Amino acid sequence: MSGARVVARGWGWRHAGRRRWAVQDLDLDLVPGQRILLLGASGAGKSTLLRGLAGVLGDVEDGEATGELLVDGAPPARVRGRAGLVLQDPDAQVILARVGDDVAFACENLGVPADEIWARVDESLDAVALRVARDHSTSHLSGGQKQRLALAGILAMRPGLLLLDEPTANLDPAGAIAVRDAVIAAAERTGATLVVVEHRVELWADAVDRVIVLAAGGGVLADGSPETVFHEQASELAAAGVWLPGARVEREPAARRIDGESDVLLRGEDLAVGRRPFGARAVDVVSSGIDLSVTAGRVLAITGDNGAGKSTLAMTLAGLLPAASGRVVAAEPLRAGRGADPLRWSARDLLTRIGTVFQSPEHQLLTTRVRAELEVGPRALGLDAAEIRARVDELLERLRLTHLAAVNPYTLSGGEKRRLTVAATLATRPRMLVLDEPTYGQDARTWRELAGLIDDVRDAGTAVVMVTHDRALVDAIADSEYSLGVTAP
Repeated sequence: MSGARVVARGWGWRHAGRRRWAVQDLDLDLVPGQRILLLGASGAGKSTLLRGLAGVLGDVEDGEATGELLVDGAPPARVRGRAGLVLQDPDAQVILARVGDDVAFACENLGVPADEIWARVDESLDAVALRVARDHSTSHLSGGQKQRLALAGILAMRPGLLLLDEPTANLDPAGAIAVRDAVIAAAERTGATLVVVEHRVELWADAVDRVIVLAAGGGVLADGSPETVFHEQASELAAAGVWLPGARVEREPAARRIDGESDVLLRGEDLAVGRRPFGARAVDVVSSGIDLSVTAGRVLAITGDNGAGKSTLAMTLAGLLPAASGRVVAAEPLRAGRGADPLRWSARDLLTRIGTVFQSPEHQLLTTRVRAELEVGPRALGLDAAEIRARVDELLERLRLTHLAAVNPYTLSGGEKRRLTVAATLATRPRMLVLDEPTYGQDARTWRELAGLIDDVRDAGTAVVMVTHDRALVDAIADSEYSLGVTAP
C-alpha cells in the first residue's frame, strides 16, 4: 500500500464551547511516503491535527471546522481505514481482553482475510518487542506495554497514513529506541506517510525527512528539513518552548541545596507489589524485596524498565493498592493520629496526607470545567470560598491554565491535562505527593515550570515520590533514586 497524500488549506478546528481555536489557518501539503516530525508548544494543536487526519474529531456538535483537510483528496472521515492513529493515552485504545485479539481487532474491521490476520498480529507484536503470548490479559500490561500494544494494532492495519501521538512517552530508553526503529521499518516497508508527535526530539531527528512546527497562535512556525529547522531557527523554536535535539536543561541539581535532617514520613518494609486480576484470589507479584523511605523535603525518583512495577509501587505507597506482602508504614508526622497503614485511611484523610497524580490524566478528571476540577479537593476539606479561590487562582496562573479555567478538561491537550491533574492534587496541600510520569507531554517551557513547581513543593517540606523515565528530570531535582529491574546510572 502506498503512502497517503495530506492537504490542508486554511484548516482550523475549535472544540464546542471553546473561544480559542485548537488549530487555525493551517496550510500543509504532505507528500506520500514522507516521514514528518510534528512539533509545537503544549496546546498548539498537534493532537487535534492528528485526530483530524484520522477522521475522529466528531461532527458539528463536537466542534467547528474551517477550511479543508483532505487525505488522498477526501475528507478523513470518509477514508478512516486509510489512517492509523496511536493516541497519547494508551488505555483509550485497549479494546479487548486478550493481547492477540486486541491487535487483530482493526484488521478484522478492515476485512483482512482471517488466515492473514494472525500472521500480521505476530509480526506486529514482534516489531514493537511486546513479548507476551496472544492470550495474555491486556489488563495485566503496564502503561508502557499498553503503548506498544496500541502501536502493534496500528502496524497490523498497514495504513497509508501512520499517525503517532507521543508513542514513546511511557517507555524506558531501550523500549523507546525499539519502538522508533519498528515504526521507521514499517514505514519503509509499506511506503506509509508518517506523522509523529514527540517531545523526545533527539530520538526522531535523524529518522525523519521533514519537521513541521505549529505556532501557538495558528499556522506554521517552521517547516523544512531537520537540519534547516533545528539549526537555522533554533532560537525562535526555543523561545516558543519547543524542545531541540541535544538541548540541556539549565537547572542545578536540587540535592545540593538541601541541608540538615528531615522526618521520614513513610517506609516500605520488605514490600512485594502487584495487582489482583479481576475475579482472582491471588495477586500477580511484579516486584518484591523492596525497602525504601520517603522523607519530608526530599524527592525520591522511582525508575526502571517497563513492566517492572513502578506505577504499582507508587500506588501501593500512596495507599491505593494493598501490598502483596511486607508493610507500608506511615510515621506519625504523616498519619497525624490515623493508623499506620495508608490503605486503611479514608479518602478525606488522604487529601491532606498523600496526593496522587496517575499516569493517565483522564483517570482522575471529575468535572466539566478546569476551575471546578481544582476546587474539588478544597471543597471536600470544607475550606471557605475565599481560600478556595486564592488557591485555585494561584495554581491556574502558575501552570499556565488561567485562559482555560472555563474549559471542559476532557478537551485539553495531553500536556494541559497533566498540568491540571498536578495542580488539582496540590490544591489540598498534602504532606506527601506521588507523581506518575509528571512531565509526560510537556514542552520545554512547561517542563521547566513543572520541575520548578516540584522544587517549590519539596522546599516547603513536602515529600515527593515520582515515577519517571525522564532522566533529565531525575538529574535535575531528585535527591535519591530507587530503581526497579535495572541498575541506576
